[in-house]
Amino acid sequence: MTATALVILLHGVGSNGADLEPLGRFWQGALPGAVFVSPDAPHRFDQAPAGFQWFSIGAITAADRAARIAAARADFDALVDRIVTGQGFRDRLDRVALVGFSQGSMMLLDGIARGRWPVAAGVAFSGRLGTADPLTPAHLTPLLLIHGLADPVVPAEESRLAAERLAAAGVDVEARFEPGLGHTISQAGAMEAGRFLADRLGFGPA
Repeated sequence: MTATALVILLHGVGSNGADLEPLGRFWQGALPGAVFVSPDAPHRFDQAPAGFQWFSIGAITAADRAARIAAARADFDALVDRIVTGQGFRDRLDRVALVGFSQGSMMLLDGIARGRWPVAAGVAFSGRLGTADPLTPAHLTPLLLIHGLADPVVPAEESRLAAERLAAAGVDVEARFEPGLGHTISQAGAMEAGRFLADRLGFGPA
């Protein structure tokens, strides 16, 4: 049977693809026939003996974060392209969604903010928009940002600022903030994201 949609799940730094696989199982009922792919990031985590990273956070500063994201674009785009092409969606980006957590969110927001991946929808959990101006989105990809107000790793203010910058650049963006939630994905957040994806991918109410 031909897949109805493709959802690519992008994990956080030091983790791996398997960490986000439960999201795909959680959303399967709301997105019937969708394929969920949760790859490992391209590079081994350089701060511990296990896990993967999209870019190094060793001695990272606010001043050089944008350059590190820019340097990671080629590997990120190559990985996403392999998945999209391999699953038969290269000419069906309107049936593709990107979902990220933390550093994975930073990479998907960069890809959308720079217009490289005009997919049907994007969901960024606990992320930030580290991309340098100017933002050049394709204006086709609606975004949902979800962040815990008690996040000690990436402050929730980062998602508020991201939403402001993206909206100013013409992106259809929503931001949701969860009181008391730390650097994680809650069941409520996952349910909200599932409804958003079902709507944007045309599956109807989740």
